[in-house]
Amino acid sequence: MLTLEDYLSGQVLLIDKPLNWTSFQVVNKLRWEIRQAYNIKKIKVGHAGTLDPLASGLLVICTGKMTKQIDTFQGQIKEYTGTFVLGSSTPSFDLETEIDGNFPTEHITESLIHKTTEQFIGNIQQYPPVFSALKKDGKRLYEYARAGESVEIKPRTVSISEFKITNINGLHIDFRVVCSKGTYIRSLANDFGKALNSGAHLSALRRTKIGEFDVKNSLSVDKFIQNLSSK
Repeated sequence: MLTLEDYLSGQVLLIDKPLNWTSFQVVNKLRWEIRQAYNIKKIKVGHAGTLDPLASGLLVICTGKMTKQIDTFQGQIKEYTGTFVLGSSTPSFDLETEIDGNFPTEHITESLIHKTTEQFIGNIQQYPPVFSALKKDGKRLYEYARAGESVEIKPRTVSISEFKITNINGLHIDFRVVCSKGTYIRSLANDFGKALNSGAHLSALRRTKIGEFDVKNSLSVDKFIQNLSSK
């Protein structure tokens, strides 16, 4: 069982982020629970890579002196699994916003779906979603989007080393992606739909790995709190 000294000297905690929680909420919850458990006023806690509220899966949480390693962990290769829905698009590229476009899908075959993944392997140019926390002129992109303001977004170079289709069920396409820091899977969904001469949006996303860290070895927030209370 970890002691207060362990947390202060630095720990790497693998947490399985639940749906509808922000990464910041997870960090705040763990920080508060550690403070309460050990009756302390202050402890450094941070995460190594944001997950959207509508995504679940691996969050690497650092405490104490290990927060100095956050940048290192953030730069590591990441693995995701999830589902695209073909034939429709949304402004946020996922289910945060309503469908705003419908597209033909009659021409899409399983062979075409598998073949199209090849366009996205290697270094690619990707536009981040306008509904994202990236900043432009000191303001987050989603603030512009929610205010109905248009803003110029520049593409970024990201790297995708693996892009596999794991199941096809009608218009629902399950996938696994291994990619670099800064890759938006929502943008990949949108671009994949365009590459099929149709549309697509992300309906489910789970981060399964960051570097050598695997979600299989993670704890739920509730399990972490339970372990703390039984110290």
